[in-house]
Amino acid sequence: MTRMGEAMNSVIAKAEVLVEALPYMRTFVGKTFVIKYGGSAMEDEALKRSICLDLVLLKYIGIHPVIVHGGGPEITRFMQKLGKQPTFVNGLRVTDAETMEIAQMVLAGKVNKEIVTLLNQHGGKAVGLTGKDGDMIIARKRPAEVCVDPGTGEPVTVDLGYVGDIDRVETSLVATLSSEGYIPVLASIAVGYDGESYNINADYVASEVAQALKAEKLIVLTDVEGILEDPKREDSIISSLTVEKARQMVASGQIDGGMIPKVEACIRAVEGGVTRTHIIDGKLLHSMLLEIFTDEGIGTMVIP
Repeated sequence: MTRMGEAMNSVIAKAEVLVEALPYMRTFVGKTFVIKYGGSAMEDEALKRSICLDLVLLKYIGIHPVIVHGGGPEITRFMQKLGKQPTFVNGLRVTDAETMEIAQMVLAGKVNKEIVTLLNQHGGKAVGLTGKDGDMIIARKRPAEVCVDPGTGEPVTVDLGYVGDIDRVETSLVATLSSEGYIPVLASIAVGYDGESYNINADYVASEVAQALKAEKLIVLTDVEGILEDPKREDSIISSLTVEKARQMVASGQIDGGMIPKVEACIRAVEGGVTRTHIIDGKLLHSMLLEIFTDEGIGTMVIP
């Protein structure tokens, strides 16, 4: 084949990708997607730029992306710089008043603004928010957690401090921003009834926001390719998973560790009316576009 022929085939292949994407674009125009942004995709500069470019593309074709982010590793690094060692109980960060101040500074003042800046540099109109803006996310203090003391092996009760459970989500501010052409970027900090700040797991924030917005999709970007049928085999990705099966896998230990809150977030979202939820590999370039706009898709979709 001549070079001209090869070049023409390459152009045709690109056109075929666009044609394949067309029915999905038609289906999703005007719909809201909530994207939980986390993992390595927040650490690697090339991935950060790629994801922000994809999010701007979604906005330009008529989809309304709403970004929810955490920033646990960044909080930990900042704590250690200040000589403060993080403590976790059952996967939750023990958050005293000083740690809450650090978390709020890092999430709202640093991580959030970095994401907003990247989105704006790629042609978007992004606005940074926390759950405290407009009393968007109201939370109550999470009850003390029971865990096993590693020294004695005895159960102990630990007060988590300023860790909250979401009580109510008010989405009018986010909905207004989206309808006016902006991309809302929401840090996972909530406000209590007395005005105190609460640290909330970003997976749960994304799920509750998706439900309140009646989103078409919740997309969770993480560091694995999806949910595995066999945790020891990377090629055993489950492409589609029902809520009932997901619960069984959590109960049996097939799904464990940091994947549990992500799966629970998807389960809650589906049961709360979100049409589809997806767990995909944020380390793969353009993973969101591959999941949304191709017939094969990638990652794991959790369905009713």
